[in-house]
Amino acid sequence: MRISKVTTKTGDKGETGLGDGKRISKDHPNMDFLGDIDELNSFLGLAINVCKEKNLFQELQSIQQDLFNMGGEASMPGSEMELLSEDRVVFLETSLEKINETLPPLKEFILPGGDEFSSRIHVARVVCRRAERSCVSLLNTGVDVRNWLVYLNRLSDYFFVLARYITQNKGKIETLWERDK
Repeated sequence: MRISKVTTKTGDKGETGLGDGKRISKDHPNMDFLGDIDELNSFLGLAINVCKEKNLFQELQSIQQDLFNMGGEASMPGSEMELLSEDRVVFLETSLEKINETLPPLKEFILPGGDEFSSRIHVARVVCRRAERSCVSLLNTGVDVRNWLVYLNRLSDYFFVLARYITQNKGKIETLWERDK
């Protein structure tokens, strides 16, 4: 789909068009899901802006491409088009494993923070969790969510361990949750 005109005025009455031409309400679970994916991609872009590691920068941009691919599939419900392949889930699992090997085991919950980059990754993580919940809502309407739910679940885990990794590599100390406070 190519966008040649941004302002079409076709959404002025609370409906929007999907990639397949179908019109749906702007509060339809499909639109909630697409909005959450878009917000996640934007927060990830915000995090990438402070990333100094070239390999990690490229890895995070590849995840942005995945999110666009997921959105492309979601905008064409019922289509057989596959833009987000299962090997991207494997990519996340492999990356998770590799990063997690470098981290000390968690003995308690940690507070989101670290430095600016890891804090932005934590924000991406919680937005990812919301996208995951809206994906479940979409699934409950009967839409085939393919491997989106699995991908988002792994992605939020990836963001969590990545934020820990960044905090550790910057020499920052993770702030543990204090039960008694």
